[in-house]
Parts: sequence; structure tokens; C-alpha cells
Amino acid sequence: MSLQERLDRIESLLTRLVERQQTKEWYTTEELARLLGKAEFTVREWCRLGRIRAAKRQSGRGAYPAWVISHEELLRYQKEGLRPLPSGVQFRSAEQG
Repeated sequence: MSLQERLDRIESLLTRLVERQQTKEWYTTEELARLLGKAEFTVREWCRLGRIRAAKRQSGRGAYPAWVISHEELLRYQKEGLRPLPSGVQFRSAEQG
């Protein structure tokens, strides 16, 4: 194997390693849903209901802000799961209207 081939192989391995270790400071609901294997709608509902800590940010898609979730909150969710529903918040099922 030539030196160039070896260097190319090392560079490829390093690129894969960096991509695997890369984290973001904030995730969109779509990105978080993909990471957790959930539907984006489910993640948006968690945000709306306070089941995960999220903030509204301008998304660049018009006048409506989008939910974003911090990397710290992702780690908290992975360790502890969903936060309990805040008192007074009731979940409405599709059957209720």
C-alpha cells in the first residue's frame, strides 16, 4: 500500500470519527425526532406540553418561531426521560375534539 493510499485511508477514518462525535448546541424538532426515532409531531407536542425544555426561535420560515432543544436537554432526556406534565395541563386526545 502506497503512502498516499495510507494517508487517504487515515483521513477517511478521521472524518468518520469526527462526524460521529459531532454535537450541536441546539436541535430542531426534526433533528431531535430523527435522533430519538420519534415522529416530529411527537417532539413538537413534548415541547408544547413542557415535557422537554425547549425555546422558541425564529426559524427563517416566515413569521412563526420554531421550537429548538438544547444539547443539554437531549442528554437530560436520555438519562431521565420526559418531564412530568405541569399541574393544570391536560392532554387532549383526538376523541375529545
